[in-house]
Amino acid sequence: MQTSDIEEALMDLPPSSKFIYKTLSREGSMTLKQITEETLLCSRTARYGLTQLEDENLIEAAPALHDGRQTCYSISHRSIGNDRTGYPEQVLVEPDSAHKRLEAFKTDDPDLRLVEISTEYEEGHVPGAIKLDPRADFLDAGTRTIPSADRLEKILGERGITPDSTVVLYSNGYNEFAAFVYWTLKYYRHRDVRLLNGGKYYWTENNYPTTKTTPTVTPVEYETQPPNDHIRAYRQDVQSALSEDVSIIDVRSPEEYCGEADAPARASGHIPRTVNIEWESVVRECGRFEHQQVLERPFAEAGITEDDEILVYCNVGERSALVWFALSELLGYPNVANYDGSWSEWGNLVDVPVETCDSSDL
Repeated sequence: MQTSDIEEALMDLPPSSKFIYKTLSREGSMTLKQITEETLLCSRTARYGLTQLEDENLIEAAPALHDGRQTCYSISHRSIGNDRTGYPEQVLVEPDSAHKRLEAFKTDDPDLRLVEISTEYEEGHVPGAIKLDPRADFLDAGTRTIPSADRLEKILGERGITPDSTVVLYSNGYNEFAAFVYWTLKYYRHRDVRLLNGGKYYWTENNYPTTKTTPTVTPVEYETQPPNDHIRAYRQDVQSALSEDVSIIDVRSPEEYCGEADAPARASGHIPRTVNIEWESVVRECGRFEHQQVLERPFAEAGITEDDEILVYCNVGERSALVWFALSELLGYPNVANYDGSWSEWGNLVDVPVETCDSSDL
């Protein structure tokens, strides 16, 4: 839907609908409670305005991730349009699109593989999805490091994935572990890998089909490419960045950033010269990614632009992989690297600087 079409659709709607649409465009996804607090509309008026917007397909509603009793409202991707803020299917697959391809996913075809990264696969998964256990299968030898090339070749080959396969990934929560696997595959230069927008939570909460049937997969040979170190940061890169014009983003919670929460390390706090942009800011409460205008706002407010060299980190590289995906793959920032050693490495070193702060001041 073009901008002129949206304006025409809004023209005949009540003022409450127009006000709510403008608020959602500016603030991103919100619950009814958040909408009433932000707009000062009463609950009844807000509900009426939302209903009118839904009837025009201008907004969409889904259960909130952290509390399924609440509904999350956001601008509909159909009203955004690929020409303005939509994201390409080559990196982000919408649930409706995946649903139309279920029969293809269910065939034992190495050209197309759907992969669930979770420990709850046996409880029900998207039809045709194969399993990757985030701990037992993926992390190298039970550590927090990504698999070696040899191990990754074994993991992918056993799941019928070739270097030419289109691989669609999803996981629980906000898709953070799927993003971590996505980033790892890109590190080893897999050509065609994508995320299912909203992950398993959005899929199940919106009554898309699931199954307990495990698909048949024929093992194949997989050969990795030389790593792409442009998208991966190491300890020495972070240390060098402290004296260079590099933006470092800590995507953990303010309490973790300030050293007020337990950390998987000897020390608590953050790397000096970092800005704290919480990872959950890139996704809606329903689990799907925010649209472009909202997605880029916290980075712009922190003075971070697409021209910057950017390093992102969290505790173990998973949450930061989600932010890396948002910046690199959705917004198209060209120089973003994920420091997967993250705080579990930095916070255990004895010869590096650490800072703390008061989270109430953030």
